[in-house]
Amino acid sequence: MIRKLKPGDPEPLRNMLERIPNFSDKEVDIAMELIDIAAFNPDQKDYHIYIYEYESKVVGYYCVGRRPLTDATFDLYWIAADPEAGIKGIGKCLLEHAENFVLQNNGRWILAETSSKENYSNTRNFYLKNNYSIVAQINDFYSLDDNLIIFGKYFAIKKQN
Repeated sequence: MIRKLKPGDPEPLRNMLERIPNFSDKEVDIAMELIDIAAFNPDQKDYHIYIYEYESKVVGYYCVGRRPLTDATFDLYWIAADPEAGIKGIGKCLLEHAENFVLQNNGRWILAETSSKENYSNTRNFYLKNNYSIVAQINDFYSLDDNLIIFGKYFAIKKQN
């Protein structure tokens, strides 16, 4: 089941994020900043977080929001699945849900940023398998030899005359 974030979700999300080998402590802290903003400030409109829950346990989530100064571009800030959940397809379900959220909010683009480091190859392959394309790359962005790769998916929207 995929549902909206609840105030009790931050702790299980932190525990899940800490089990993901790719995420550094700093990355977990940044993810938690957005989770806390969404969980404890219900009036904010920047971050929309949805939880994948299985047998009453948090096993994945995503965070999406409209990119500032755009009319229809959304950032997929985070998407993660519990490596110990033992369930296949969590990421794909979450990604499809995020795409539907963007479409329901009249989105035209969804963008996801990731690293070029070798330990992010599964992440890059995940986006490619789900019909995302590389729309930009900035060399040496995070550090020397660690490029920013931006994946995007465009949703054709009929223009009104």
